[in-house]
Amino acid sequence: MKTVLMNSIAFLALAGPAYAGPEVAVPNGGVAHADAGDPQAAPASKPNKAVFSTGVAKGRDLLDSAISTSAIGGERIEQIGARTLGEVLRTVPGIRVEDWGNGGYANYTIRGLPLAGTGSKWLQFQEDGLPVLEFGDLSHLNNDMLVRPDLNLARIESIRGGSASTFASNSPGGVLNFISKTGEEEGGSVELSTGLVDYDSQRGDFEYGGRLSSNLRFHLGGYYRAGAGARDPGASSFHGGQLKLNVTRDFTNGYVRVYAKLLDDRQAFYTAGPMGVTGSDADPTYTPIANFDPRTNNTISKNLPILLGVSIDPKILPNPLSQAWRVKSKALGLEAKFDIAAWTFVDRMRYSNNSSAVGGSQPIIVTSAGRLAAMFGGPGASFSYASGPNAGQAITNPATLNGNGLAAYTAFNTLGSPKADYFVNDFRASRVWKVAGGDLTLTSGVYKALQNFTTILSMDAGYQDFAGPNSALLDLRTAGGTKLTQGGVAAFSTFPFTVAGNRYGDVDHDITAPYGSLNFHKGRVSVGGSLRYDSGKVKGQRYGIELGGNRTRWRPFDINGDGVISQPEQVADGIQADMPAPVDYSYHYVSYSVGVNFRISQSFAAFARYSKGARALADSIYFTPIINSVTGKPAHRKDVYDPVRQAEAGVKYRTDTLTLNLTGFVANTAEQNFQVNAAANGVLTLVPFSRTYRAYGAEFEGSYQRGPFSLTAAATYTHAEIKSDSTNAALAGNTPRHQPTLIVQAMPVVDLGAVSLGSSLVYTGSSYAQDVNKLKMPAYSTVNAFIEYRPIDRITVSVTGSNLFNALGLVDVTQGSMPADGIVSVRTINGRTVAGSIRFNF
Repeated sequence: MKTVLMNSIAFLALAGPAYAGPEVAVPNGGVAHADAGDPQAAPASKPNKAVFSTGVAKGRDLLDSAISTSAIGGERIEQIGARTLGEVLRTVPGIRVEDWGNGGYANYTIRGLPLAGTGSKWLQFQEDGLPVLEFGDLSHLNNDMLVRPDLNLARIESIRGGSASTFASNSPGGVLNFISKTGEEEGGSVELSTGLVDYDSQRGDFEYGGRLSSNLRFHLGGYYRAGAGARDPGASSFHGGQLKLNVTRDFTNGYVRVYAKLLDDRQAFYTAGPMGVTGSDADPTYTPIANFDPRTNNTISKNLPILLGVSIDPKILPNPLSQAWRVKSKALGLEAKFDIAAWTFVDRMRYSNNSSAVGGSQPIIVTSAGRLAAMFGGPGASFSYASGPNAGQAITNPATLNGNGLAAYTAFNTLGSPKADYFVNDFRASRVWKVAGGDLTLTSGVYKALQNFTTILSMDAGYQDFAGPNSALLDLRTAGGTKLTQGGVAAFSTFPFTVAGNRYGDVDHDITAPYGSLNFHKGRVSVGGSLRYDSGKVKGQRYGIELGGNRTRWRPFDINGDGVISQPEQVADGIQADMPAPVDYSYHYVSYSVGVNFRISQSFAAFARYSKGARALADSIYFTPIINSVTGKPAHRKDVYDPVRQAEAGVKYRTDTLTLNLTGFVANTAEQNFQVNAAANGVLTLVPFSRTYRAYGAEFEGSYQRGPFSLTAAATYTHAEIKSDSTNAALAGNTPRHQPTLIVQAMPVVDLGAVSLGSSLVYTGSSYAQDVNKLKMPAYSTVNAFIEYRPIDRITVSVTGSNLFNALGLVDVTQGSMPADGIVSVRTINGRTVAGSIRFNF
């Protein structure tokens, strides 16, 4: 292995045999840390006792920094027992996660900033100091689809608010930085894991790092896994893996590092499913229907065939519904840091070739099978099975279908981004002067990003039942026997039940952002400010019916090529390739942040900070009236970015055994976005809006360690309010949907040497299902637990349990109030799962 690695990176073997030990680097994109991958720089058990530097100009002691931060070590991440990245990040103070078990594709926000759309609009994900994507809420390629926690991961650092507004573009809420190991320690490990209870997963991980010479080190690792996951669709929905490599050449005054990542992974795509609800809007009781529990079932199954859809030109697209979503990424990066003549220079660069493909079924109308048949086929219409082992059989008693009697008019979606290439470079220079007995630190830099994003949406509509892992498509016939479907498909479009048609877009974002900061630290006082100027150019094309001009035509089209136009083929949604609409605009905005920190004593400090930032809008406005369909420009430049103003103040206390942090915050936000909810008739609809929000609250974070016992705990109180809504003035004064007042996390651990055990508990308070503030989603608590046993040196056997008490945790309810039939569409967290693993260290 060493021979191969040495040959592959021989160009780094330059002069300078001396080894430079770990020291605080100042990387790019708002993240600095000790050599970006030194796990010893931030011990997992006591992260707040090390220098922390994510989102600040220079790494420094936390008690001398006017920022709110957290860190989770790689070992602690494994102990959490999480099955998804979202479950890991739920334990970070201040962060709210809507995770329904997809493995990715979850929603994230922070400190009460709105979560009206999808992805992580206000919160940036980074790997080793550079953004994973420029925008965290791209419609079919979110940040967490490209990040996989594995044995390569040294720790996760986070910063909330504050300097994130100026030391990273498009991240006014905060930054999550996933930091890799870099071969500081010789050795590695191999881990094999498998699902034990309610969890079909087989996975293998490995990592190894060390020195190739006195000044050359490397780290290599990855994983591969397969299985059906936590919700068995009767087919393998999870398979794929990741491989990461970095090689570092150390010099007496710095280092150069190259790194690469290959990711090709497929994970389940869980959409909303039916659930019963009784009681009242203010005090509802949610109950799974017969033969379909959204904690363990999904709308996809082994009985769903490959469907055909219509795309641009028009072309035929296959949609393998049961194969979920797949993401690919090939990334190559370079990092260099040198101290020259009292200056520290750092440059980071990465190019990544990214793509995604998503297939799934999204129920539009869920009701009794008999009512649904009559709704679309007239009196006396009936269903028969169109797929699965019962294909062709008539359903003679729809009221007893699968024990629940339900069926759905469903959108079968082929989504994805065939190309989302991303280039990012960040150059920074900093210097410290001795001035008036203190340290004056100047930092300046230039950030450059090129984000291409292609998006495609092809939708069919048809019928399906709800039968756990055996769900099937349904054919519909009139009372006279006329077949209205083709293999369960009613139309190769979602017309007329949605105004949205099939879409295609190909747009480039070019972003340049010079920035700088000035910080002065003397004695107990630190004062600093930072400034950033973001300018962007956006150019491209988009195709779709929302743009007018008959750019999408509902027309007959022979989808299956059999020479016959069937009833469903009479309505095919084909995108006209010769009728594009342009995207052609530019924008610019200024962000700033100022803060002061006072170290009252050796163990106690207080700080305050005020910041203004913004988030440029990406594909969420491609198909809206914000961008003129003829000129490709907005009516006003301010329409293409959303500003955020934040203030925070807090205190920090730290001793050898106890750490306590308390922070109060307030944020004012303006947002243009869209969200999916149910219309008065129960049909899913897409709702655009323009709003302002205000949120205030407090965060608590603490840790305690004494002997073998340790405890980390956190709580976030948030009061959020819609201040105004230009599309629906009646929503002013309401609480944004899904926003709980209180979130609490705790993780007690006991380490007895040969045996370690602990638990991770997360409480999420109740919230409103929709912005109308009627139907409630109840509070819920999840309990994860782990036990590790080390029978001999270098071998660890462990068992982890997630959601051990099988809590019903609702993260999304489409309906705003209780429907007459008592059936709602919901997304939930995964149910109980238990896994076991064995690790060999060498």
